Amino acid sequence: MKIAIRKGFGFGLTSGIITTLGLIVGLNYGTHSKKIVLGGILLIAIADALSDALGIHISEEAGSKSITEKQIWASTISTIIFKFLFALTFIVPILLFSLQKAIIISIIWGILLLSIFSYYIAKKREEKPLKAVFEHVIIAAIVIIITYFVGNWISAWTV
Repeated sequence: MKIAIRKGFGFGLTSGIITTLGLIVGLNYGTHSKKIVLGGILLIAIADALSDALGIHISEEAGSKSITEKQIWASTISTIIFKFLFALTFIVPILLFSLQKAIIISIIWGILLLSIFSYYIAKKREEKPLKAVFEHVIIAAIVIIITYFVGNWISAWTV
């Protein structure tokens, strides 16, 4: 059971961070609207958490026969909870700071959480932690950069 919950935690944390960062960076540079960015975070916390949980559920069902129904549901529910909670943490800086400052704080927050979790997982697997951290942070950075450019492109075409 612990493995099933850990899967949901890891998936929820990673997806919650990377998806939400991509969304808020893209929406910020596409709209420059705090209200739209907040709405996007709420929508992604709900819709994407449920979507990812269904994806985990189906993936677990399609996997090994040794996984029990209880373990499948533990992964599913923990994915919903953790994805929802991690996505919602990005609301705090948006509410407390100017949008530009909140985006920077959110990026730092997301990279910090992702780095800590990557380090933990690498240590647990007895792998080189810096390699894992670097690998995962680079992927997050690529998402942030791409969504920045897409947001700017959308802004240029909608003005």
